[in-house]
Amino acid sequence: MTGSGGEQPVRTRARLAVLLTDASTGALGAAGGRVAGVYLRSGTPGLLRLAVLAGLPGPLFRPWWRLHVARPFPVADAYRLGVKVVLANSAETVRRYPQFAAGLPFPFGSVHVPVPGGTEPLGVLTVLRPAVADTADEPLDQELLGRLAEGLGAELLALADGDPRAVVWDAEPLCVRPPGSRPAQAVVGRFSWDPQTGAVRADERLHALLGLLPGEFAGTATALASAVAPVEADRILAALRETAAGKPPGAPLSLRARDGTARLLDLWPAAEDAAAGLVGGVVVDPSPAAAADGAADLLPQGVFCLDRLGLIVYANEAVARFAGQERGWLLGRTLWEAMPWLAGPPYDDHLRGALLASDPVHFHVQRPAGAGAEAGGGDWLAVAVHPGADLLTCTLAPASRMDAPAGAVPAARLPTEQAEHSMAPLYRPIALAIALTDAVTARQVSAVVMQELLPAFGGRRLAIYLLQDRHLYLAWESGFPQGFLTPFEGTGLDAHLPGVETLTTGRPLFFESMQQLTAAYPGIPLDADEGARAFLPLIASGRPVGSCILGFDRSRRISAEERSVLTALAGLIAHALERAQRYDSEAALARGLQQALLPHRLSAHPRVETAGRYLPGTQGMDVGGDWYDVVEAGDGIALVIGDVQGHGVQAAATMGQLRSAVRAFALGDRPPDEVMSGTNRLLIDLDPGQFASCCYLRLDPATGQARVARAGHPPPLLRCPDGRTRLLDIPGGVVLGVDPDARYPVAGLLLEPDAILALYTDGLVERPGADIDDGITALRLALSRAGAVAGRRGGRSLAGVADRLTAIARHATDRPDDVALLLAVRRSAPPRGP
Repeated sequence: MTGSGGEQPVRTRARLAVLLTDASTGALGAAGGRVAGVYLRSGTPGLLRLAVLAGLPGPLFRPWWRLHVARPFPVADAYRLGVKVVLANSAETVRRYPQFAAGLPFPFGSVHVPVPGGTEPLGVLTVLRPAVADTADEPLDQELLGRLAEGLGAELLALADGDPRAVVWDAEPLCVRPPGSRPAQAVVGRFSWDPQTGAVRADERLHALLGLLPGEFAGTATALASAVAPVEADRILAALRETAAGKPPGAPLSLRARDGTARLLDLWPAAEDAAAGLVGGVVVDPSPAAAADGAADLLPQGVFCLDRLGLIVYANEAVARFAGQERGWLLGRTLWEAMPWLAGPPYDDHLRGALLASDPVHFHVQRPAGAGAEAGGGDWLAVAVHPGADLLTCTLAPASRMDAPAGAVPAARLPTEQAEHSMAPLYRPIALAIALTDAVTARQVSAVVMQELLPAFGGRRLAIYLLQDRHLYLAWESGFPQGFLTPFEGTGLDAHLPGVETLTTGRPLFFESMQQLTAAYPGIPLDADEGARAFLPLIASGRPVGSCILGFDRSRRISAEERSVLTALAGLIAHALERAQRYDSEAALARGLQQALLPHRLSAHPRVETAGRYLPGTQGMDVGGDWYDVVEAGDGIALVIGDVQGHGVQAAATMGQLRSAVRAFALGDRPPDEVMSGTNRLLIDLDPGQFASCCYLRLDPATGQARVARAGHPPPLLRCPDGRTRLLDIPGGVVLGVDPDARYPVAGLLLEPDAILALYTDGLVERPGADIDDGITALRLALSRAGAVAGRRGGRSLAGVADRLTAIARHATDRPDDVALLLAVRRSAPPRGP
C-alpha cells in the first residue's frame, strides 16, 4: 500500500482514500478545526509525507508536504516521541516551534496526534484551528481525537495485511473539501470528452461533486451521464453528440440527480482542440442561495467566492472583465489558474492567513499588461479577502477608485511565469536562520541545510565543502551517485572548477542546464545527463568557509528572485558553519577533558565482575557530568554512579572533582552515609552553582552483603539468577549540593551469586514527554530478557548485557542527556581461566 497510483489495486486506493478522508474530516469536528490532514511514512527513511489535506488548497501548503522526522516541528515531534502535541495559539507555537511559526505567521492553534501502528507510529493526524487563550478553553475533544487516530491506525494495518512496513505514502496529497456548515454554493466540476475514443477526462472537483472515489469512474460518456443524472442519461448523451457535431445547447441543461437535487450541465466545443472534435463541459450543483448571487452581478467592483480548495464557485461580471475571461470559464477553476497574477508569494501568505484566521485580509496587486479588459492591464487592484466558515468572499477594484483599507500592503509585481517549485517564499531565510540556531556542529548545520533547502527549492542533490589549508574537503553530500564526488576531495584553490571558483571570486554561479555547465567548463565530469546546478560561495565576515552545490534532476529556469534568495541563504549557512567549526574545536578539547576524568579501567576483584558504559548526549557539546566508578574499599569493593546537573565543560569539571572526592572516601573505607555527607559538603564548599545525584554501594564479595546510600538518584535494579528482576526499594536523601546538613540513610542488600546489579543514570530511562517510571520499567524488562546469567557457561557476557541495555540509546540521534550504566555480578568462586 503506497498511495502512488498504479502500485495499488484500484479498490485498495479507493479504500485508503476513504480512510484518510474520514479521519481528517472527523478530526475537524473533534478539534473545532479549519484544516486537517494525515501525514504517513514514506518510502524514504526519516521522511513523512502529507497524504490527505482537508480545508486548504494543496498549493498553499506545498512547503509542508514533506517533513523530516528530525525537524523541530510539531508533526515530527508527535511522530518521533509518540505523544500528542497541542498548541493553543501562535504565542505558544512561537515559543515551542519557531520554525513552524515562521512559515505560518497567523493567529491559529494546532493539535497533532500520532497514528499508532506496531512499534512506532504509522503517521500523524494533524488539525489547524482558531487560536484560543489557553488549552483549557479550546473546543478540543482529546478523547475523540485519540480514538480517531487509533481507529485509523487499525484500519491502515488491516488494509496492509498487518504489515506496518507496507503503510507508506509517496504520492502528492489528496486535497478534499471539508463538510460544510451550510449548503454549498454552486459546486462546479469540469470534464472533456473525446468522441473518437469515447474517453472522458474528469477533474477531481467533478469526482467529488458526483461522489466518486479515485479509481471508481470508468471514464466513458455513459458512465458520466449515469453519474450526473441517471434518469436523463439519454438526454445527456444526445447533447454530447450534438456538441461534437458543432451544435452545442443554447443554454445549460437543467437536470435532476439521483436524489432529486438540481444540476446544470453546460457543453461547448473544447477550444484547446476544436479541430479534433473534443467537447468540454461543466457540471454545476447550485444551492437555493445561489439565486441571491444575482445581486452581486450589479456591483461595479469584482466579487468572487472561493471554496476551501481554492476553486472559484461564484464570479460576477466585473471579475470576468478583470480576469479577461468569460464568466463561465472561471467557474470551477482554481484561483491560480483563473488569475495567475494572484499566485505565489506574498499572495499565498495572504490567502493562508484568511483560511486559517478570522480577520479580513487587504492587499494590493498589479496585473500584468493585457491581463484584463477592465481599465487595461498593468493597473493596481485593491484586493479584500473576507473569511467564512466554508467560503472566502473576495473583492477586486481598481486602486484608483477607492482608498486603500487600513493595513493594506502594496505588493511588488510578480513575473507572469511562475517557477515550478516556487523557490522564493519570503519566510525561507527566516526559517533557515531559526533552524540554524539549534545546529551546533558542522554535521548538524549540513543536515539542517539539506532538510530546509532541498524541499524548498525542489532540489535533489546537495554537497557542502569546507576549506582547510587552501583545499576543499567534502563535509556533506546527498543525492549524488555513489563515489562521484570522491575525485574532488582535497581539491586545491587553483583548480578550474565551479565549486572552487565560486569561492575564490565570491560570486555564485548558476547553470540552468548541463549544456551551460559544460560550455563554461569543458571536460568537467557530470553526474547526470541533464539538470540545473547552483554553486554558492560560503563566505562569513569576509572569510572563505567553503562551497555549497545544489543540484536539480532536470533543466530549469532560475529567476533573479530565486538567485537572490539562494545567495542570502548561502551567507546564513556560511556563518553557521564558521560557528560550528569553532564549536567543534572547543568540543574536542572538552571531550578530551571528560575522557581524562572518566576511569580508563575499573578496579578488579577476583569474585566480582563489572562492566560500565558511558554515552554522551547528542544535543549540545556531547559533554556532560555523568560518571561511574569501581573503587577498592578495604577488603571489599565500592560501586559508584553519579550525575552532575547540566552539560559542558563546567559539568565535566565538577564531575571530576566529585569522582575524586568519592574515591578518596571509598579508599578510606568510610561508610556509605559518610561518603555521601562528605561529598555533599565538598560540593557546597566548591559552590559551582550545580547539584548532583549519586548512588554509592559498598559490597563484601565474600558474603554478598552490601550497604547502599542514595542521594536523589534512580534506585538500582537487581536481576536474580532465575531471571526475576526488581527495582530495589532503597531510601534516599536529597541531591548533593543543596542542604549542608542533609542525611543519607543506608540500606542493606544481599547480592546472590550470579545475580546482576544495575546502576544507571536518568539519561537511560527518561525521555521528553514520557514518565520516568515507564522508562525504568522498560529497563527492568530489558534486563530480565538479557538472556542467560552473565558469566555462566554458554551465557551472555556481562559486557554483552551492557551493550544490549544501551543499544537503543546508542543508536538514537536525538539523545538529550548523557547515559551511564554500571553492571556488577558476584561470583560464588573466582572464575577459572580459559
